[in-house]
Amino acid sequence: MAKRALITGITGQDGSYLAELLLGEGYEVAGLVRRSSTENNSRINHIQDQLTLVSGDLMDEASLINVLRDFKPREVYNLAAQSFVQASWTQPVLTGEATALGVTRLLDAIRIVDPEIRFYQASSSEMFGRVRTVPQNEETAFYPRSPYGVAKVYGHWITVNYRESYDLHASSGILFNHESPRRGLEFVTRKVTNGAARIKKGLSTELRLGNLEAQRDWGYAADYVRAMASMLQRPEPDDFVIATGETHSVRELCEVAFSAAGLRYEQYVVVDPAFIRPAEVDLLVGDATKARDVLGWKCEVDFYALIEMMVAADLEALEG
Repeated sequence: MAKRALITGITGQDGSYLAELLLGEGYEVAGLVRRSSTENNSRINHIQDQLTLVSGDLMDEASLINVLRDFKPREVYNLAAQSFVQASWTQPVLTGEATALGVTRLLDAIRIVDPEIRFYQASSSEMFGRVRTVPQNEETAFYPRSPYGVAKVYGHWITVNYRESYDLHASSGILFNHESPRRGLEFVTRKVTNGAARIKKGLSTELRLGNLEAQRDWGYAADYVRAMASMLQRPEPDDFVIATGETHSVRELCEVAFSAAGLRYEQYVVVDPAFIRPAEVDLLVGDATKARDVLGWKCEVDFYALIEMMVAADLEALEG
């Protein structure tokens, strides 16, 4: 009998890569989608005929209970969230409802319907925020610096709480930044690769950015979803940092992206104070030793290959 998985956030970057991975392993895959007047299924169009899309919302626990009863998944991957850090400053309450309390509603639905369901929570390196130690691992204290980071800390701890209180197989992946050609345009990596491509094609003349000195640990999303799936195959649930262990600045990101488009970033990138966050996270770099040792996980695509892949995809899309 085929394994069944339910993915919330299936239309997002990670959801689409995870769905591809699980379908390739013979799973039946359902994706939770909210009712909305505008559907954006562009990331899953190529596999949509292999998926079951089910209607539900992390704001509505009854809808989650119904989906679990009807589809009967063995695994649930919670990737849905208000996931853009900048937007969490303008919509802090909505971010808390979806990114924090949404996790509780889903865990509670699992507890009610079938406590044997295995659960994955998408935690985030933004939980570390104002970092206490470098690099960050599973033991590093959290100090979130945005409403998004705070909401993710709640989601992380409620997952631990349900695991320990109700004996659920509930694991969290503390994922550092992971990107791809499917990344939304509001995220800095895609903003830069798309900006470089647009300038190359004569569609823009400049790219406005915030803090060029901010440093991040950037990996490839398709590598990171392999870690998610691995966590739910283990006999015991646990939490894992997933990261490359390397850090790069936004300035270096610009250098690599513009160079891939045959341009010099210094001629086009403008620092705009409007894009500086109220509280900046300066240096995030993860230590994924535990994931390597326990899950046998490693990155296969490095930072440079990733950014070049993204620029190539953006140039190709603009030709279309």
